[in-house]
Amino acid sequence: MRPPTPHEALRRLDVLVGAWDMWAADRRAGPVRTEFTWLEGGAFLVQRADVGPDTALPAEWSAHAPFPTVTLTGYDETSGAFTTLYADGRGAARTYRTSLSEGVWRQWRAAPGFHQRFTAVIGAGGATVEGGWERSVDGELWLPDFDVTYTRIAGPRDA
Repeated sequence: MRPPTPHEALRRLDVLVGAWDMWAADRRAGPVRTEFTWLEGGAFLVQRADVGPDTALPAEWSAHAPFPTVTLTGYDETSGAFTTLYADGRGAARTYRTSLSEGVWRQWRAAPGFHQRFTAVIGAGGATVEGGWERSVDGELWLPDFDVTYTRIAGPRDA
């Protein structure tokens, strides 16, 4: 069976494809191996992240660590928007809006009692991604949740 023809807007996400080490919480959490790969001939981008034997997690994360995590991002040609589905090892399942434009990657969701948003900047040459998550109870007052730094360890051909 032939894969579907991907929408050309998905090419904006090519900069993420590859293997990364992810660090969070002022580098107290990590490295967490994170890989972005294309599915179905490029129609969807999948992100998988999991801890390894060298991963350190702060004590306050031990009871709530989400790993492993997986996301699946697709594009809606009608709205011109990306949507990301998220699932993790705790059983959490969420939907985020996603954008990647001019080197800025964003994800956000509005959910009763637990709004979230993520903003990160892709470094020159695509070797790093630096940003952070914020949370809000009401969608108006935002508080920092945790910072995130991705460091590329393999490009799309090496991953």
